[in-house]
Amino acid sequence: MGTYLNPGKIGFAKISKGDYVDKTGLIGLINEKIDGPNSLVCISRPRRFGKSYAAKMLCAYYDFTCDSHDLFQDKEIAKAESYRRHLNKYHVISLDITGFISKLKSDEPISDVPAIIVTALHDELISLYPELAEAKDLSDCLIQCVRKTGRQFVFVIDEWDALIREAKDDRKTQDAYLRLLRGWFKNNNFTPEVVAAAYMTGILPIRKDGSQSAISDFAEYPILDPGRFAEYTGFTVEEVRYLCEKHKLSFKKARFWYDGYDFPEVGSIYNPYSIMEAIDKGRFASYWKNTSDAESLLTYINMDFDGLQQVTVRLISGEEISVDVGRFKNDFNTFKSRDDILTLLIHLGYLSYNHEKKSVHIPNEEVRLEFDEILTSQNISRKWVELIRESQKLLSDTISEDEEAVAKGIEAVRKKEYAPTFYNDEQALRYVIKFAYIACVGQYAKIEELPSGRGIADVVYIPKKLSHLPALLIELKWNKTADAAISQIENNDYPTVLKEFEGEILMVGIGYDEKSKEHTCKIKRLVRQACIRT
Repeated sequence: MGTYLNPGKIGFAKISKGDYVDKTGLIGLINEKIDGPNSLVCISRPRRFGKSYAAKMLCAYYDFTCDSHDLFQDKEIAKAESYRRHLNKYHVISLDITGFISKLKSDEPISDVPAIIVTALHDELISLYPELAEAKDLSDCLIQCVRKTGRQFVFVIDEWDALIREAKDDRKTQDAYLRLLRGWFKNNNFTPEVVAAAYMTGILPIRKDGSQSAISDFAEYPILDPGRFAEYTGFTVEEVRYLCEKHKLSFKKARFWYDGYDFPEVGSIYNPYSIMEAIDKGRFASYWKNTSDAESLLTYINMDFDGLQQVTVRLISGEEISVDVGRFKNDFNTFKSRDDILTLLIHLGYLSYNHEKKSVHIPNEEVRLEFDEILTSQNISRKWVELIRESQKLLSDTISEDEEAVAKGIEAVRKKEYAPTFYNDEQALRYVIKFAYIACVGQYAKIEELPSGRGIADVVYIPKKLSHLPALLIELKWNKTADAAISQIENNDYPTVLKEFEGEILMVGIGYDEKSKEHTCKIKRLVRQACIRT
């Protein structure tokens, strides 16, 4: 058993203990491609979506130096016709490119990584088969190994694009790395004889400009369109529900915190890392954000292509934004429009893409907290500062029950260039309200269309723990008065939804008259006695 050559089954054996969610069906999809015209597969996913776990699983299954039957006999893959035909039948080359980068010594430049990879593989091959020492280079060594043993290689490359990202301004290093990949996967004298299959994972798909032609023969399954690999992108609804029931956690809360990545083929997908962290710690919180880089997110947003900052505020307020994902070049450098950056944020996991609507939204509470931090950043633009200041005044006027000021404040927000562009129904009014009260982010938990009493409250802001702010119960009326909105709140007994909360509740009615083009506001304060904060 080696480090990079035939690493064995230990990695997967550790993973498969305890609460392992069976994703071995992925192996069946790779088996279908072995020795076929599409045997090269490239999977791109955000960080912490189980890419490394899948890599260890594939290594354990294909590696001929171990017997992995005990690990797979009770798994989904064991039901597949191809199961025994490929189980432990190949040499495996397993490379984690981030590992090579992190192991560089202080005096070693990143340009050394391609050569270090070659040396590491060559040394392990010679250690296993000393008679191959006469081979002229690594490629020849691999060819001679196949001829000697009668076994082809399965390549499993984790974070293949890490070197491209880290050496983004170093074309020489990138070219050296791509030449290495070209020698393995685009060589008519090498690839058919040596490579049974290749499975590569990374964050971004292959670049569209042809600069990564060394891997252009790979069939791609990106987060935008994972196809048959969709259910292996993360945890499905059924898998999360099972885990929550097993560990006596609220599935409803799990949905609130981690749901939101949706694919037509399988429905909702959850971030595996966050779910398992919640199970391990026994509570729901933001775990994924600790593995991300909020400063990078702010850097992209501060580029402000085509009003990106204003669009970000609309996303934070809960709106969906149309996006054209087709022109993105699949890199971290070439941005020509707002859509390019929004598409990048999909690949990074910050946004979820709706295929049918061709739009993006913030997927869940966990990611929303990452965006919320931007609003309190010291590096946000003046426009953002002005918007937040106006929203804070609106919140203050609401709490002070200054109805005229609230109506004027909402009208002022509606006329802003970065507010929702349409204004023709109650849904549009709801967008404006959420946008106007953006200052509530961080202080309140916002709930939309909350069932209560005999109807559904439009927008409810519930103060978070230790807050002395009142709850806001907002009802919206298009072409009706604010008084009518208050009457609906009272007649339908909407405040019952907050019966568990102690302290004050502000019932806020907002009306808009399409003919007069004016907003009206009515506020009534309700004092409740008993209860808890969220």
